[in-house]
Amino acid sequence: MSFYKLLYMESLENGSFKVRFGVIGTNFIVDKVLEAARLDHRFELAAIYSRTQERADEFAKKHNVPHTFTSLEDMVSSNLIDAVYIASPNSLHASQSILCIQHGKHVFCEKPFASNANEVKAMIAAAEKYNVTLMEAMKPTMTPNFSTIKDNLKEIGTIRKYFSCYCQYSSRYDKLKEGVILNAFDPSLSNGAVMDLGVYTIYPMVVLFGRPKKISATGLKLFTGADGQGSVNFEYEGMDATIMYSKIADSSLPTEIQGEEGTITADRINIINKVTLKKRGGEETIISTPNPTHEYYFEVAEFIDLIQKNEKESTINSLENSLITIEIIDEIRKQLGIIYPADSI
Repeated sequence: MSFYKLLYMESLENGSFKVRFGVIGTNFIVDKVLEAARLDHRFELAAIYSRTQERADEFAKKHNVPHTFTSLEDMVSSNLIDAVYIASPNSLHASQSILCIQHGKHVFCEKPFASNANEVKAMIAAAEKYNVTLMEAMKPTMTPNFSTIKDNLKEIGTIRKYFSCYCQYSSRYDKLKEGVILNAFDPSLSNGAVMDLGVYTIYPMVVLFGRPKKISATGLKLFTGADGQGSVNFEYEGMDATIMYSKIADSSLPTEIQGEEGTITADRINIINKVTLKKRGGEETIISTPNPTHEYYFEVAEFIDLIQKNEKESTINSLENSLITIEIIDEIRKQLGIIYPADSI
């Protein structure tokens, strides 16, 4: 029996229902998430919001969306949707999330959750007040292979080190060197390397090990005021962690967790395809399984599960984990001198 048939039968047994989504954002990430979401029969794409009717119509035609809006207030106040997927610029995440929440809509918001910890706290407070589900769209921690990592930590004994790297040269950096500032390096949109790529190395660390005791960051601040890259050391009780991230250089370094009895290695932290376990003095063993479906499927399925079970947050991509992650990023930005306009609001 196929993976999807099993999911379908399980959902029927659980008495599942359609969740009607509105979408904010029309970028390439939205295309990928919707492609994955449509693999879950409980997902229904009902509406799209864009600032221009032309762009809304173009997106609606591409994705067969029945309703378009150029007023966000109109979309979230309508009875056409139950939940909203937010993939707008980082600087808009908090205000748009809170608006949706105030109208009783569940919110699935792209990473990073917001510009800073104060905004995330306001989002969480609103979700609690209006009794809706709120979750950050952080895909790797929801995948089966991340669960495999978590389940096998006991095999490597006392943990002593976490190392993770996500360095990917951005084509937008070529434009920046020509003096053209695109969104990826625009601090007015709360953008930069730590928000775009560094967060992928930090969030799994928080899920696995919690809040660090001490943070020490170095990095490169670009002329725009955004960061281009960074390296950060974290101190935990009995262990330490190091992350590297960059939008101005590439790296193929994996993520590794070192214990007294062995190591666990993941090929890429943003989407984990291969996980190996090597016991001290032993052979390396592949403990991962091939991803059975689209890389974005699991985060969408988790969010829909929460709504249908009337649960307000994920136990993995929890609101606490999202808050700790953005608080870590705030401290990294503070040490690097990265300031966003949203910080003064």
